[in-house]
Amino acid sequence: MNWYVVYTKPKWEKKVAEQLKNSGIECYCPLITQIRQWSDRKKKVEVPLFNSYVFVQLEESDRNSVFQSVGAVRYLFWLGKPAIVRDEEISVIKKWLDTSDCIDVTVGAYQIGDSIQLESGPFVAQKAVIQEMTNTHYVLVLESLGCVLKMKIK
Repeated sequence: MNWYVVYTKPKWEKKVAEQLKNSGIECYCPLITQIRQWSDRKKKVEVPLFNSYVFVQLEESDRNSVFQSVGAVRYLFWLGKPAIVRDEEISVIKKWLDTSDCIDVTVGAYQIGDSIQLESGPFVAQKAVIQEMTNTHYVLVLESLGCVLKMKIK
């Protein structure tokens, strides 16, 4: 069975994941804990790692069953076909989220356009292209995942 990416309504990731689990569909919504500040307090909240995305694992013939969930909008497509995420990529995300260590990422003397392989952090062993470098952050393009990663410098 393949992992597919379901695009959800904004802020519906956890609700869609819960509905899919209740329907018996294997799904994964990676969550991270962030500290959010309101005018009167700070609070730790769990937010999705990928906004409006939930990963589902099912047979291609069963793909339409996810639309029984109210917040599911459509599948993410790549080159005219539903995007398939490899098991290794899902396991890398799970492994990274299971570690509680803070990871610092440094680039060194790289230049914009250089192709690198990440040696540590959430996307270890993934190939990326440096798109932007500033004093506060790096922007990396992860072609295998089809996403852009912005990393803050500590």
